Amino acid sequence: MNPDDPRAQRTRARLKAAVLDLAARQELATITVSALAKRAEVNRATVYLHYPDVDSLVTDAMEDAVAAVARAAALCPLDAPRHRAPEPLGELFEHVAANATMYARMLGPHGSARFAARMRERLTVELSGRFTAGLRPSGWDDVPAELHAAYLSGALVGVIAHWVASRPRAGTDEAALAFWRLFRNGCQAADSR
Repeated sequence: MNPDDPRAQRTRARLKAAVLDLAARQELATITVSALAKRAEVNRATVYLHYPDVDSLVTDAMEDAVAAVARAAALCPLDAPRHRAPEPLGELFEHVAANATMYARMLGPHGSARFAARMRERLTVELSGRFTAGLRPSGWDDVPAELHAAYLSGALVGVIAHWVASRPRAGTDEAALAFWRLFRNGCQAADSR
């Protein structure tokens, strides 16, 4: 199968839409390939032709969301004041809030380990690139840039998972500011502590 073939692209788009629709209605662990095929109006063999399992399909379907989260996190100016979350971080939390059910399912106890790993990986790559380009605060030379980025990425994914599962859930501005204060502290120059 040629992934660049327009028919394959259309089929994959239908499968992604179907899995996101099902995931908005039910826990990921309960989505069957049969239900997915029925929703996408394809046969089961077609599902397996494109994806080995539901988890890989849902991870692929959420790739745009993961990329948006990674870009927003990487755009945050590390020198912004502690009392105000940077605009990209506020936008990131608004995006997560608008898709809270999906993120809660993806990052929850019955969610997708593959999705969580992909999200951490994309965030790590974005932050690591930024850090190696000289956009990391001074004083962290004794910590490899990629390890520093992985630490901060894991923190963001953990905060998002906790936030979307919380009842009552704090507002987006409050969550973004709380995370900003933690994130900023993890990026401040080590000498300034």
